[in-house]
Amino acid sequence: MPPLTHLAIIMDGNGRWARARGLERSAGHKAGTETAREIVRECRKLGIPFLTLYTFSKENWSRPKQEIGFLFNLLKDFLSEELPSLLEQSIRLNVLGELDELPLPTRQVLRHAMDKTATCTAMTLNLALNYSGRHEILRACQALLKSRVKPEELTEEMFAAELYTASMPDPDLILRTSGELRLSNYLLFQSAYSELYFTDVAWPDFHAPELHAALAEYASRQRRFGTTGEKIA
Repeated sequence: MPPLTHLAIIMDGNGRWARARGLERSAGHKAGTETAREIVRECRKLGIPFLTLYTFSKENWSRPKQEIGFLFNLLKDFLSEELPSLLEQSIRLNVLGELDELPLPTRQVLRHAMDKTATCTAMTLNLALNYSGRHEILRACQALLKSRVKPEELTEEMFAAELYTASMPDPDLILRTSGELRLSNYLLFQSAYSELYFTDVAWPDFHAPELHAALAEYASRQRRFGTTGEKIA
C-alpha cells in the first residue's frame, strides 16, 4: 500500500445536493459543514498527518453576496464550536490563501483558532480559503523576484518554500466529490504526481464509508513518479 501522508479534498456538490431536495443552497452548505466535521475526525482516527479542504476559492467571490455572507458566518460558527475538539484531538489549524482579504470577524476567529492549535502535533488541517493555485504560483514568483534569486540558482525546493504549503508534503491523493472531473485551480504545483479520485457522491453525502472506499482505491494503486517503476520510499 502506498503511504498516504497528505489527503486533499475538493468539497463539491452542496448546491446540487440542496436543489435535488428542494432546499435552499444554504441548507446544502450547512450539511456540507457537518460532513467536513465527520471527515476531519475520521482522518484523525486513521492517522493521516495532513488534510487539506478546498473551502473557498478566489473565484467564489463572484457568488451572490448573501451566499458569501452565509458561508463565512457558517465557517465562523463552525470554528468556534469545533475548536475544543481540535485541541482535544491535537489538530493544528492552518490556512492556505489570502487571509487578510476575508471579513474581519472570520479573520479573528481563524487567527484565534490557529494560535490556540499552533502546538498541536497529531494532524494538520489546512483550509484553502480565498485560495487560487495560479495566484499561489504568481505570489511565489513575486517573492523570489524580490529576493533577487538568480535564475540559474533557482530550484524546485526554493520555489516550493514560497508556497502556502511550504514544509508540507505534496498531496498523495486529491479527492473530488459530486462528479466533476477537474482540479479547479487547486494545488496546481503540488499536484504534479498526486493520485486523483473522483466520485459522483455529493459532498453532504460523503461520509466515512465513502472515504474508506476512496482510500481502498488509492491503496490498490502503484504510484509512479515519472518512471516505469514504483517509487522506492
